[in-house]
Amino acid sequence: MPLEKIVTEQDWGWALWRITEDADTLARQLPTGETLPDSLTHPIKKIEWLAGRRLLTELFDGLSLTFRGVTKDEFGKPFPTGHDHHISLSHSYPFVAALVNKRGPAGIDLEQPKMKLFRVAHRIFHRDELKDAANDLTKHCIYWCAKEALLKVYGKKHLTFAEHLLIDAFQIAEEGDIRGRIIADGRETVVPLHYVVSPGFVMVFNHPH
Repeated sequence: MPLEKIVTEQDWGWALWRITEDADTLARQLPTGETLPDSLTHPIKKIEWLAGRRLLTELFDGLSLTFRGVTKDEFGKPFPTGHDHHISLSHSYPFVAALVNKRGPAGIDLEQPKMKLFRVAHRIFHRDELKDAANDLTKHCIYWCAKEALLKVYGKKHLTFAEHLLIDAFQIAEEGDIRGRIIADGRETVVPLHYVVSPGFVMVFNHPH
């Protein structure tokens, strides 16, 4: 069953999909009006894009809504066509995650822990975050996903991960709540985040307001 998990409340929800289908199968399930962008030429990227639309369809169904496709603003931030909800997608083959929130901005990120995180950590982590993550690869991945989720919540460009997207220290568990902070536009915005650690991947998303 490709749909691994779906959680919905009134006007908020998230879902996880494990891709087992080929591109042709997923393409036949696209909502009316949605077409695969010509710019997507890599086979895996095509499947991830298609699976994301399929997952959003499932998530909207779970919220008793009809998914009609995705439009993007000038910053590339996605919005569901015909709805005033916020959405966020993340891909790390064979997994796809989606978040829908009517109450405010949405940010979700899913990554597979890889050694390259250690190589880039000094560029994207604040020194306090580096100290807290230490040599724990899973914790590094949580920090990385949390910052990506914050960036999606912010929805604009030109932020520096190590200076403008900050995560408070935390004790790692299979899942838990952490506090993110966006330092931008002359103010600090606190964003409650939730993380999930599963075999093969880490996922972080923001709680609804």
